[in-house]
Amino acid sequence: MSILKGKPALLVLADGTAYRGWSFGATGTTVGEVVFNTGMTGYQEVLTDPSYAGQIVTFTYPELGNTGVNPDDEESLRPQVRGVIARNITHRPSNWVPLNH
Repeated sequence: MSILKGKPALLVLADGTAYRGWSFGATGTTVGEVVFNTGMTGYQEVLTDPSYAGQIVTFTYPELGNTGVNPDDEESLRPQVRGVIARNITHRPSNWVPLNH
């Protein structure tokens, strides 16, 4: 079981509005256009889709990560987004892995 340990994070918009939250994944500072995605699934495809390059994606579905990831659903070899905003990140992802991998 992996437990995500977030650090305090701050999202500051161009108009100065600031939101406090918790970080997950990579640490550091980033700058990008904040966009949103309303899909209930497909977060792995969004994160690796070159059309989201340079953007910070807000997922409107309340939980991210519950279906895990697998190598068949990547749109490119690496994440393309600059950042991710989500309400809740699951601590126990689950996904099938094809036998031929």
